[in-house]
Amino acid sequence: MSGNLRCIVVAVDGSEESMNALQWALDNLKLRDDPDAPASFVVLHVQPPTSIATGLNPGAIPFGGPSDLEVPAFTAAIQAHQKRISEAIIAHALQIVSHKNANVQTRVVVGDPKDKICEVTENLHADLLVMGSRAFGPIKRMFLGSVSNYCTNHVQCPVIIVKGTS
Repeated sequence: MSGNLRCIVVAVDGSEESMNALQWALDNLKLRDDPDAPASFVVLHVQPPTSIATGLNPGAIPFGGPSDLEVPAFTAAIQAHQKRISEAIIAHALQIVSHKNANVQTRVVVGDPKDKICEVTENLHADLLVMGSRAFGPIKRMFLGSVSNYCTNHVQCPVIIVKGTS
């Protein structure tokens, strides 16, 4: 594809589909070659906030109890675990990237993936967003929603959805 692209955001969540999308982007997309304005792939991972990861309202304690109390040790343990997961996802992405000669940046942000992918893509003035598709069935998609579908409809730049090979 065109060599006029300055910024390509590739959203990764650790799934095989998202890593395949990263590989596809590296294999098939060409960045603009301009030494005065370097172009880059941005590997983006969105880490869910602690309240989403635990299924709790912010500040709530697990397994019942007053919702205005906070259990700092529990929250800290969940945050540390999420950070390790994010680091592993980025490390896997960088391993894929290491086989290519490409300018790559990484970003990890915390929030709802649908909103944060769109927000970061807009803030970077990205020329293209690349995502994998998990191909949920209609029932699962109805309950979970589709991040790729949401982003396709809300981000301002073109979006490429890389489907799995199965």
